[in-house]
Amino acid sequence: MENTHPQGIYKFGMEAGLKATIKWIGIALGGLLGLLILSALALYGLGQMRLRKIYKIAGESVAIPVDAASLSEGKRIFQYRGCEACHGEQLQGLVYMDNPAIGQVITPNLTNGRGGIGGSLTDEDLIRAIRHGVRQDGTPLLFMPSTEFFYLSDGDLGKVLAYIHSMKPVDHAVPPSALSFTGFMVMNVTNAITFLPAELIPHAQPRPVVPEPGITPQYGAYLSLSCMVCHGAGMSGGEIPGFPTEWPAPPNLTSGPGGRLPAWGQAGFIELMRTGSKHGRAIGAGYMPWKSYRHMSDDELRAVYVDLMSLPPRDFGSR
Repeated sequence: MENTHPQGIYKFGMEAGLKATIKWIGIALGGLLGLLILSALALYGLGQMRLRKIYKIAGESVAIPVDAASLSEGKRIFQYRGCEACHGEQLQGLVYMDNPAIGQVITPNLTNGRGGIGGSLTDEDLIRAIRHGVRQDGTPLLFMPSTEFFYLSDGDLGKVLAYIHSMKPVDHAVPPSALSFTGFMVMNVTNAITFLPAELIPHAQPRPVVPEPGITPQYGAYLSLSCMVCHGAGMSGGEIPGFPTEWPAPPNLTSGPGGRLPAWGQAGFIELMRTGSKHGRAIGAGYMPWKSYRHMSDDELRAVYVDLMSLPPRDFGSR
């Protein structure tokens, strides 16, 4: 007998409505999941296109000295510019970062040993990689800080190349840097991390004239370009986008609120760069590369201090 009781009809209607709602929720969630998958694949494909782009960079040459003083200076520049911290004391190549969310940043072996690239690259190839962040085949290098090295003077670059050529072969094979799948997502949705410096370099424009060495803001700015990687373009510090959350936020290097340089003074700043500590407070070399900057001369560190103190005051973290 058909149930025509109002309560039964109401219950039947509720069940049917609930099933329909669940069905449409499932369809909506499935559609959303499909959209997310398509978006992820699109971002991955876009990242692959960026990695495979060919940059036409004209060959450049610089004079490469061979005297002992130039080799010693080339080593010092290699050290304070952070090249040794990335490539190792023997230029053997290192795993600089291994973050599943981003991928692996691995520097190549620069020597002529097995697994090294020293024997397969010409000086033009090295200059293209250092100044432009581009490989032999014209594709861009991942994470190579060429946005800084584009501004290296011919003299400094020639001495660095001379030092690289003077190093003994080291047998050490390392894989190239590589992005994880999520790294491709991050690469295409944030501009805060410089994945491909070649995209940011004005390759076709003449490089700016390098200032004369001296205790000046101009020369200090030439020496301190790498500081922007962690402290931001405005040197105001704050959390580094894309870096592990356990990393401490770099301090404000301007004279704005919370800036530490005015309190440190020039002598305190030099002490910090030399020893990694100030007023009993040590700075981890894994976060702040003072072990690289300690190779600067006193006058070079004075120039960096003068440059930082000349910057417009900024609030902490405004980068």
